[in-house]
Amino acid sequence: MPKTILITGATDGIGLATAKMLAQEGHRVLLHGRSQAKLEAALAAVGDGGDGGRDGGATSYLADFSNLADVKRMAAEIARDRQHIDALINNAGVLKASDPVTADGYDIRFVVNMFAPMVLTRELMPLFSDESRIINLSSAAQAPVDLAALAGKRQLDDMGAYAQSKLAITMWSLALAQSQPQGPVVIPVNPGSLLASKMVKEGFGIAGSDLSKGATILRNLALEDQFASASGKYYDNDIGQFGPPHRDALDAAKASAVLQATETAVAEILAG
Repeated sequence: MPKTILITGATDGIGLATAKMLAQEGHRVLLHGRSQAKLEAALAAVGDGGDGGRDGGATSYLADFSNLADVKRMAAEIARDRQHIDALINNAGVLKASDPVTADGYDIRFVVNMFAPMVLTRELMPLFSDESRIINLSSAAQAPVDLAALAGKRQLDDMGAYAQSKLAITMWSLALAQSQPQGPVVIPVNPGSLLASKMVKEGFGIAGSDLSKGATILRNLALEDQFASASGKYYDNDIGQFGPPHRDALDAAKASAVLQATETAVAEILAG
């Protein structure tokens, strides 16, 4: 039976590769991007099944994830169009940016990589069932979170901010899974290190390895029965199995401090 799957950051890289894979299998794929031109190109590449993505293929949604109000607007549009989502793949992310500080005064890596997925997931929660999957993109590059940097009071270098945002979303994923033991299923995942994405090229200056490795695990986590009871577990695709995240993600006090700081920041941003 076809599933409805929302993929953020789906205009290139792992997101687009996953969307193509799912659409080819007959699933309804909702593509998110921040560029209308790139969204149109992605939609053409994936195909809409001739019906705007209602029964197969893809449809698209535009939003700038550095703007949390825009994230909420997109969620409202999806809720207007759809009654149910089988899987949400929170893939959108940023490593380098010409201006690393958002208009609200926060590091764009924390906003796009952590705050936006949290806001989107919460807004869409009524569309999930107990069997739905929420797949959150973490990374092997997790690093202890500087609370002052998360709060916009200290600037980090590109990799520092990126790595800390990935630990933060891992912490939030584990907390979300624990808070909802009956579902939906929440799985943080490192899809694979140094895959052939634009981010890897920008950050490391290398071509990277086959994107299909990352796309395949995202597809499997979203659909396969073997992961139906894996909520709250961290999947490390570098080793091809579940494993431990960064030790700070398992430290209740540190995780609580990061999540509290995140709640404060998100509330302040949305209050405008």
